Amino acid sequence: MTSTWVEPSNTATALLLLGRGSDPDTERGVECPGDLPAPSDPDLVARATAAKAKLGSKVFVLGHHYQRDEVIQFADVTGDSFKLAREAAARPDAEYIVFCGVHFMAESADILTTDSQRVILPDLAAGCSMADMAVLGQVEAAWDTLTELGIAGDTVPVTYMNSSADIKGFVGRNGGVVCTSSNAKRALDWAFEQGSKVLFLPDQHLGRNTAVLEMGLSLDDCVLYDPHKPGGGLTPEQLRDAKMILWRGHCSVHGRFTLDSVNDVRERVPGVNVLVHPECRHEVVTAADYVGSTEYIIKTIEAAPAGSAWALGTELNLVRRLALAHPDKQIMFLDKAVCYCSTMNRIDLPHLVWALEELVAGRVVNQITVDADTAHHARVALDQMLALPGADTPPPAVS
Repeated sequence: MTSTWVEPSNTATALLLLGRGSDPDTERGVECPGDLPAPSDPDLVARATAAKAKLGSKVFVLGHHYQRDEVIQFADVTGDSFKLAREAAARPDAEYIVFCGVHFMAESADILTTDSQRVILPDLAAGCSMADMAVLGQVEAAWDTLTELGIAGDTVPVTYMNSSADIKGFVGRNGGVVCTSSNAKRALDWAFEQGSKVLFLPDQHLGRNTAVLEMGLSLDDCVLYDPHKPGGGLTPEQLRDAKMILWRGHCSVHGRFTLDSVNDVRERVPGVNVLVHPECRHEVVTAADYVGSTEYIIKTIEAAPAGSAWALGTELNLVRRLALAHPDKQIMFLDKAVCYCSTMNRIDLPHLVWALEELVAGRVVNQITVDADTAHHARVALDQMLALPGADTPPPAVS
């Protein structure tokens, strides 16, 4: 069997996110010193290749799985956010770490690398909508609410890797831990050994799915804290009774998949396997056949038999790359419409070329730095995660 990748339907928004047009009223762009190469420049690949060769071992380029192929081709290592941060820390001789990802990832790399290394984000507008949903002032106000109710001492903060350095620092200062999508259960097991409650930041879906589907808690054990409402929109009794206090945050990519998406693909493709990321909504995850982190998704597809059909509920660049890498399998996007990670796609080949050529010229641009106090406490929370027992879950055997 040979399958052909079918691109989901384009939308005006999707085309905008790929640089075909601009929206000055909503785009959070930044000015680049010097000249940013035009996207149409036919020499971009040659320029990136030449600049990277001139820098040699001084530069180490990291590429997140959700990046475009035009950027991924220049990555020394490809992976998820935490894998990439660890890879950066394992290269102490690399003077420059060029992180093709989003802002919180570059912050984590700065926290884990040495003081002599400089982390560069090719476009400072590459943020993360989920990370931006938990602002330090809001989280501190929520903690004050828990303190006033007398339950902060029983509450352990747990933050997803997809959070700002400020939030990781808050968690470290308050005896908590960072988690990834692959070790969230281990992090929550540890947290419930320290206290009777968890404040889970910033992704409500990962927190809920892990607690209910992997730990045996009920939906009634979980409450949703809305930072835009007094007391989070919850009564004191609800906060006291809850085991999981979920922050009202979500991934704009994974949150768009619906139960209708799952039902529709099952009707269209008999025998299809639905594989989704745990950042998806609870009803989507419960309706799927397999659930796991980005690395889990990749390994599952690699291990799947030829001829099998897969609908993937994750970012489109990764789905397309997997489909092209495994033409013997039928791999499709779970939704009918295009869904890119908009901020991740801000890192394009022109910005990468610009960043590399500026380094060749001796100019460090878009350096990401985390202040020493925040970095110290964030490192405490990250080190606690590294100390968690166990190993990542292997992909399932698929027949």
